[in-house]
Amino acid sequence: MSRFVAITAVRDFEGRVRQAISGAMHGDLQTLSPDVLQGGTDDVFKQLTGAPPEVMILGPGVNPTDALKLATVFDLQYPEISLLLVSVPEPDLVLRAMHAGVRDIVSPEIEVHELRVLLERACLAAASRRRGMQPAAEPGQDRGRVIAVMSPKGGVGKTTVATNLAVGLGAVAPMGVVIVDLDLQFGDVASGLLLEPEHSITEAVHGPAAQDSMVLKAFLTVHPAGIYALCAPRKPSESDYITAEHVSRLLNQLATEFKYVVVDTAPGLGEHCLATLELATDGVWVCGMDVPSIRGLRKSFSVLKELQLLPQGRHTVLNFADRKSGISVQDVEATIGVPIDTVIPRSRNLPFSTNRGVPVLQGTTRDAAFKGLKKLVERFDPRLAATPQNKLHRRVVVS
Repeated sequence: MSRFVAITAVRDFEGRVRQAISGAMHGDLQTLSPDVLQGGTDDVFKQLTGAPPEVMILGPGVNPTDALKLATVFDLQYPEISLLLVSVPEPDLVLRAMHAGVRDIVSPEIEVHELRVLLERACLAAASRRRGMQPAAEPGQDRGRVIAVMSPKGGVGKTTVATNLAVGLGAVAPMGVVIVDLDLQFGDVASGLLLEPEHSITEAVHGPAAQDSMVLKAFLTVHPAGIYALCAPRKPSESDYITAEHVSRLLNQLATEFKYVVVDTAPGLGEHCLATLELATDGVWVCGMDVPSIRGLRKSFSVLKELQLLPQGRHTVLNFADRKSGISVQDVEATIGVPIDTVIPRSRNLPFSTNRGVPVLQGTTRDAAFKGLKKLVERFDPRLAATPQNKLHRRVVVS
């Protein structure tokens, strides 16, 4: 039986938690008053009955500052306990919660079925930490979506699409998104997000991080939009020490920890890309509006179909769309043999945002490219379709 502790005085939310953990989860819930946050961890444990909890829920109705102080101590002293914070996911709070070791921020209005999924994932993470390692998820275990962003050739804006997709998803899943730079020789995710990472994917696939999700998270870089990033090696030569097996194990780890794992792959169909496709739930193919790029995409689809490596979710993006190019969207569709799902018009704002390291979906400028990228994000979370653009901006930008 899973053990849960909720620190809250809001009875309606407590009732939803009880509903979420009843039935298949066989959960046991103990509720504590928010007054307990005035003491330390010892005071909290004095009020607990039975075995230590697997999941501790902080809120609603608690002071976020007090909750994060407690979370920081718990993360250091009891890393096997998964911590959830119930609050409106404001960008500044998201960053503070990340650093405090909080696993997820939960909206106070969350529905019971969504809450059940979050609690199940938190229990799985707690169990993995107690075992001291993060195994590949068992069949049927709840996993995040692994989204492979690919293109047969470089120069089509693949990284721009990947970084905007991650930032856009971070608006609805704060702390639930990680972007992985799998262009191991010349990856640009760090510069595209204006990050100065202390660690890279090289350290994440070797040593303790390959076995322990707590250690792995220490190698991720926090971005102000409420997402994590695992950046490319500092030196292209380091790619020789990262195998397809390393990639598979890494993505399995991340898929059990995050709701969305966005993978920016290298151009072409190398071994690391194929390893990603074996685990991917979705493939985002980015194509430029030029003949070599279009033909390359057609060949990629043909090869992957023969290898049976086409993910169930397919999303085809036409970037740099321009009526003056002499090629229409219909021409592209006829050549590659599949519909174009998202069209991103040529825009002066896109290269400008890339050079600044601020993705379009994180900035303030609104143009056709913004609308195209937002439409792509909506394919993964329909709730964004009903989210006003200014609200999306407020949720992903730190002032």
